[in-house]
Amino acid sequence: MFKQGLFNNHRILVTGGGSGLGKAMAGRLLELGAEIVICGRRESVLAEAADELTSQYGGTVRTYGVDLRDAAAVERVVQAIWDESGPLTGLINNAAGNFISRTEDLSSRGFDAIANTVLHGTFYVTHAVGKRWIAGGIRGSVVSIVTTWVQTGSPFVVPSAMAKAGVDVMTKSLAVEWGKHGIRLNAIAPGIFPTEGATARLRPADNPHGLEKAANPTKRLGNTSELANLSAFLLAGGCEWLSGQTIAIDGAHSLANGAYFTAYSDWTDQQWAEARERVKAATDADKKLRSVAAPDSSS
Repeated sequence: MFKQGLFNNHRILVTGGGSGLGKAMAGRLLELGAEIVICGRRESVLAEAADELTSQYGGTVRTYGVDLRDAAAVERVVQAIWDESGPLTGLINNAAGNFISRTEDLSSRGFDAIANTVLHGTFYVTHAVGKRWIAGGIRGSVVSIVTTWVQTGSPFVVPSAMAKAGVDVMTKSLAVEWGKHGIRLNAIAPGIFPTEGATARLRPADNPHGLEKAANPTKRLGNTSELANLSAFLLAGGCEWLSGQTIAIDGAHSLANGAYFTAYSDWTDQQWAEARERVKAATDADKKLRSVAAPDSSS
């Protein structure tokens, strides 16, 4: 689909690039010649991902441990990237968090855990990178991963739906404000691309995707390579007039069915209790892998 070397001399940051969709997008860009920077809170996961990606594709993957909810930490990491490697040419805002819950059961802490990462963290990174591009007279491109919920809303994931809608509006707003600087911003709204973390937190049930496959017009879920190719297209040169857009890649699911998770409206209290336990187990396992440290490593 793309010529080899398409991203030679590009340096692209992928937040949450150590696993799942972020790692898939990072790998595709690395394969096409980009130098990749990945960041996240789990340094051990970042290091493993960097080793895996460079073993498969060669090239350079640099890793930085950072909590994106900490604006000062984000500033330090972005400045470190500039100082140690040089300016970025692209940014993929992929880091996120989510879990299903009846909204009446949410705590303020649970709401903040999602909103602080998805909304605040995405803005902190975009702001830190964008202002350096403007100051240096550098053209750049930002791709943010949102969801189709920014158009439809979605029950039982209200913190994520609200935060992703904010990122969608940021994309449109900054595309206008920063266009004169040669900075483009677009967003991708994926349907279901199964990853271990998302499935555990959003579909904690047996046969978690059966109904959604049946309801999708294509009768399948997404392949990560398809999302990775779309991100590469949006970051590549040749379509510089494309800015401020959110592109759904969901097999037309949202057109055919509207919001996700509507089937959970029929769940009993017992089913919600079981779901909370599975989500908690996934979160506890994730915490064991997580450590936050100052940015330092590259590979």
